[in-house]
Amino acid sequence: MSTAVLSVSQLNLYVRSLLEGDAHLASLYVSGEISNFSRPGRSGHLYFSLKDERSVVRCVMFLDKARRLRFLPQDGMKVLIRGRISLYEAGGQYQLYAEDMQPAGVGALSVAFEQLKEKLAAEGLFRESRKKPIPAYPMQICVITSPTGAAVRDILSVLGRRWPVARIHLLSVLVQGKEAPAQIAAALHRANRENLGDVILLGRGGGSLEDLWAFNEEETARAVADSRIPVVSAVGHETDFTICDFVADLRAPTPSAAAELISPRQEEVYTRLLLMEQRREAAMGHCLQTARSVLQGFTPQLLTRSVQQKAQQLDDAARRLTAGWEKKRDACAAGFARQAARLDALSPLRVLARGFTWAEKEKKSVMRAADLQPGDSIQLHFADGRADCTVRSVEEEDHHESENDV
Repeated sequence: MSTAVLSVSQLNLYVRSLLEGDAHLASLYVSGEISNFSRPGRSGHLYFSLKDERSVVRCVMFLDKARRLRFLPQDGMKVLIRGRISLYEAGGQYQLYAEDMQPAGVGALSVAFEQLKEKLAAEGLFRESRKKPIPAYPMQICVITSPTGAAVRDILSVLGRRWPVARIHLLSVLVQGKEAPAQIAAALHRANRENLGDVILLGRGGGSLEDLWAFNEEETARAVADSRIPVVSAVGHETDFTICDFVADLRAPTPSAAAELISPRQEEVYTRLLLMEQRREAAMGHCLQTARSVLQGFTPQLLTRSVQQKAQQLDDAARRLTAGWEKKRDACAAGFARQAARLDALSPLRVLARGFTWAEKEKKSVMRAADLQPGDSIQLHFADGRADCTVRSVEEEDHHESENDV
């Protein structure tokens, strides 16, 4: 019995088929320390080794996967990698083909993140066909976020500057901690039940993976998916991704960017209206000129009294149309001004600008003197900044006389 002689290429192809045919090697998690990392070149692919105390394995992460990383891998960094095992035939070396990578220390959360992501993706919750369009001119905007912090101030500032005619509904929720997912889900359900917006902006400022985890919970993700009103997810910074980002109808890199995405610039809208008016006037003038030319083409013998009356009626109709358009335009302009003034008067920033302050203790607003104890550290927020203070004494008094020594 003769033994078959294989070429090197045939041998490597056979070994590759064995590796890729093993279900245990098709999808697995591997932890280790990065070494021999090569910065991405023109291709954008990442090449490195993963090692522990006794062994090393070559790894590659192709561009389409590397683009989704939220950090830059470095030598010495301990990571958790999800991927598959195969053979690089040209080099005759087996490799770990990385599909995802997370820094060690948050490995358990990363695994949970991937498991929920795969589960919801299998249910079709990430499909583009489910995404609802964002309205171009929303007249009601529901903002779901923490009532404190820079995120809400940025959102209200952008909306007030770009699109002051919209009515803002602010639903205050916790954005981190065990109670946050339930509060966020309840706010989404309320917004839909009470029809509080043409679009919902859901977000918070940046933070660690643990800080943002409320937006990776299944309860939050399903509430976003169930929303009848389009939802824009704006969680953390540009490099942060959450499950809500995948489920939402639109993902924004930051809360202020989300406010810009959902609000047209009022100056652009006004310019567009002026152009429409100019086109209307030009079209109407052309029609009137054409009609007059036709009438003037009649000989004096054929220009009867009836035709003269029709010409006069045409002029009257043109004047009424112009007057009606100008009245409608003036009414719209007045409405814009009223809504802008109303939004400005209700702005929390306006209250601070009038000389008021608000106190915060442990990132929660202080509503009563009874909430404070001597020695507490508090922050006083002004329109132009913040002061860190220590409470020396607390006195609870009636509405006629109040004096706190801070």
